Amino acid sequence: MPDDSEHLSSYAELDLGRAARRGYPEAVYCAGKTPEQVAGIAAAVRAHPEIVTLFTRAEPAHAKAVLHELPDAFHAEDCGLLAWPAEPPEPVGGGVLVVAAGTSDHAVAREALLTARHLGRHAELVMDVGVAGLHRILGKLDALRAARVIVVVAGMDGALPAVVAGLVGAPVIAVPTSTGYGAAFGGLAALLGMLNSCAPGVAVVNIDNGHGGGHLAAQIAAPA
Repeated sequence: MPDDSEHLSSYAELDLGRAARRGYPEAVYCAGKTPEQVAGIAAAVRAHPEIVTLFTRAEPAHAKAVLHELPDAFHAEDCGLLAWPAEPPEPVGGGVLVVAAGTSDHAVAREALLTARHLGRHAELVMDVGVAGLHRILGKLDALRAARVIVVVAGMDGALPAVVAGLVGAPVIAVPTSTGYGAAFGGLAALLGMLNSCAPGVAVVNIDNGHGGGHLAAQIAAPA
């Protein structure tokens, strides 16, 4: 297999061939990297405009570094995601619906939404339909049943994915968030609740992993 990597000093090796191998490009996880390292990666990416590149979990200093190298990049400050090129590709395949239990889950839900869009899917977001008021999610049945795949983002007790999965035939991707009081244990309670869902057809990603949920949804909704 040819080496499609690009080496950046001692801190990074960009996998430029991932899109050709897997159909989806590499994402740059900014947390834990210095702004200077992120800037170096962004500068290397600039030579490859044909590859959609996402920068996730970008703090303001990371975002500033990326935008210095890629001034026309898309930047969603509310969830720390940047995308370059800025415009998502024309959507193909099935629709992705991202459902957030509460407004406090907004950032993770937006990360999932924008990931799916920039990976080439039509994606929409439904906010604040948690189980404390079941009439809210029941009022979205038409949208739920029209989706090819549903990403459900929830903290607290993590009950919403099981409710949604019991209403639809589409696969449900559950994304637990760290939203909740002390006994939520930073999202662990929601994670365990989702893993123990009695409704079939629920897959679970890691706590606060909106990118992972949106990426998996894009793969499921890909055209046949």
